[in-house]
Amino acid sequence: VRNPEGEVTIAIVGKYTGLKDAYKSLIEALAHGGIAHKVKVNLDWIESETFEREDPAPFLDHVHGILVPGGFGQRGAEGKIRAAQFARERAVPYFGICFGMQMAVIEAARNLAGIPQANSTEFGETPEPVVGLLTEWLRGNELERRRANGDLGGTMRLGAYAARLAEGSRVAQVYGGRDIQERHRHRYEVNTAYRERLEACGLKFSGMSPDGLLPEIVEHANHPWFIGVQFHPELKSRPFEPHPLFAAFVGAAKEQSRLV
Repeated sequence: VRNPEGEVTIAIVGKYTGLKDAYKSLIEALAHGGIAHKVKVNLDWIESETFEREDPAPFLDHVHGILVPGGFGQRGAEGKIRAAQFARERAVPYFGICFGMQMAVIEAARNLAGIPQANSTEFGETPEPVVGLLTEWLRGNELERRRANGDLGGTMRLGAYAARLAEGSRVAQVYGGRDIQERHRHRYEVNTAYRERLEACGLKFSGMSPDGLLPEIVEHANHPWFIGVQFHPELKSRPFEPHPLFAAFVGAAKEQSRLV
């Protein structure tokens, strides 16, 4: 950004932070958001495992936004959950993508909905599978059944899918409409059996697949900007056409920078 009107610092809490190239499209999408708001976006890379040993506060106190990107597997997952908790409790803008959305949902289940054993079946058996394997998807009108114990690659929900946004939600405001198409690459989904208990605590399921079965977006209603998405919006962002979610996230971080 030439002649920026300000700077924002975004923490990226991930497990591949030593390999910045793993997040190339994410870095670019954040820069596009910076262009939209005429701000320079500085990135703080934080290895999520750090928060499993240490208090997140010294690492996150100065940042204006926290982004938890996609990823697979248990390593560093608890650290991502703690990052989501910090963002929620301190009212710092939070953007969770794919795995980052799932960890935010587990955080809310444990700390708001009173489900201390909430977890993802990705990490093994759990009595409270708030996140679980995709075993059935709709493809056109044909229900494609997947075996939960089938080969992992075969159970991937891959490609562009439609979603419907809740009326009056923050995301509907961000997109300027209620029907969206986004690109997916994931195996696990938030379990709608927990929807009622989570929504009662303020975590709204604000985007669903058109059939109403798969949660695509969650948001904390009583937070300045806390959004988790099951898809990968960074794949659709362009320099002078930033993805609306990245533009809105950087905008929220800019607002936060004025408060800190």
